[in-house]
Amino acid sequence: MALPAFTMRQLLEAGVHFGHNTRRWNPEMAPYLFGVRNKIHIIDLEKTVPLLHQAMVAVRDVVAAGGRVLFVGTKSQATHRVSEAAKRCGQCYVNHRWLGGMMTNWRTISNSIKRLRDLDEQLAGEAVGLTKKELLGLTRERTKLERALGGIKEMGALPDILVVIDTNKEAIAVAEANKLNIPVVGIIDSNSKPEGIDFPVPGNDDAIRAIDLYCELMVDAVLDGIQQEITSAGKDLGESPEGPVEKLPKEVKQPARPGARKPEQKTEEKPETKAEKPAAKKVKPVDKPMDKPMAKPAAKPMDKPMAKPAAKPVVKPVAKPVVKPAAKPMVKPAVKPVVKSKPVDKKKPAPAGKKEPAKAKKSEPEKSAKKPAKGDDDEGRKKDDADKGEEQAKK
Repeated sequence: MALPAFTMRQLLEAGVHFGHNTRRWNPEMAPYLFGVRNKIHIIDLEKTVPLLHQAMVAVRDVVAAGGRVLFVGTKSQATHRVSEAAKRCGQCYVNHRWLGGMMTNWRTISNSIKRLRDLDEQLAGEAVGLTKKELLGLTRERTKLERALGGIKEMGALPDILVVIDTNKEAIAVAEANKLNIPVVGIIDSNSKPEGIDFPVPGNDDAIRAIDLYCELMVDAVLDGIQQEITSAGKDLGESPEGPVEKLPKEVKQPARPGARKPEQKTEEKPETKAEKPAAKKVKPVDKPMDKPMAKPAAKPMDKPMAKPAAKPVVKPVAKPVVKPAAKPMVKPAVKPVVKSKPVDKKKPAPAGKKEPAKAKKSEPEKSAKKPAKGDDDEGRKKDDADKGEEQAKK
C-alpha cells in the first residue's frame, strides 16, 4: 500500500483554497496566498499540494518506526471527524478541550487517566454499598474525565507527532509540542501564524469538507505506515515459520510409520537386547499394581466411613431428643397450672371483691341511717312535747 493520491481538483471541490477576510489576514501567510477575491484571500493550491504530501510522508514514517500520532481538533466542526479518524487508524485524539500541561505535565495527566480507568471498572460492575448520591457523583466525575481524557486513555506516553486542524485555536498544544521537540503537522489558514509548525499545510481550516479531506488523507498515511511496520517486522520472521511447518509433518508421520515397522525392529532387537526387555517388563508390572491398590483402597474406604457415620449419628440423635422431650414437658405443665389457677381466682377473690364494695355500701348507709336517727329523735321529742302539751291543755 502506497500513500493515497490526491489532485488539485479534489482540493478545489473541498474548498481548501478559501481563506478569511482580508482584514483578518496574517502578513506571515503572504507567501502561501494567491490573491484576493471579494475581499477574501485565496490560498495558492500549487504550494498546498507538495506541502500536504510532505506532511503525509512525515506521518507515515513516524508510524512505520513504531511512533504514535495525536490528532488535535477541538473546534465544533472538527470534534466528531477527528475522533472518527483517530479511531479508524487506532491512534489517540483530543477533541473537547486541550488541558494545560497535557504533555508538559504528563505525570499529573497520567494520574487522572488512572482515576478514569478506576471509575470505569467501578461503574462497569455492580456498585454495591453505594447510595444514589454517591453513584451520581461518580458518574459525573467519570463523564468529565472521559470528555477531556478519553481520547488519550490508551496513549501510555507522549506522542511522536501532532496533527493539528486549527493552529490558532490549538496554540497551547503547539507551544507544548515545540517545548518538547515534538514535530507538528498543522493546517494554517490566511489568519494563522506559520511559526512553530514543522509541516505547515496552507488551506481552509473551517470548511467541513476540507476537514474531512485532511482527516482521510492522514488516516491513509497512518495505515500505510502501519503496513510498512508489519512488513518490515515480517521479513526477519518470514523464514522461521517455514522451518517448523516443514518439520512438523515429518515428525507426525514418523510415529505412524514405526507402527508398521514394529515387527522389523523387534526381530532385530530381540537377539541383541534380551536383557533390556525383561527389565522393561519388570518395571511395568511394578507401576501398575502400585497405582491401582494405592488409588482404590485409599479413595473408597476413606470416603465411605467418613461420610456415613459422621452424617447419621450427628443428625438423628440431636434432632429427636431435643425436640420431643423439650416440647412436651414444657407445654403441659405450663397449661395446667394456668387453668387450675383460674377457678381459684374466681372463688377466693370474688367474696373479697364483693365484701369490699359491700362494706363500703354498708358503711355509707349506716352513716346516713345514723343521721336520720338523730332527726327522728328530735322529731320524737317534739311529738312527745306536743303530746305533753295537748295533755296538759286537755287537763
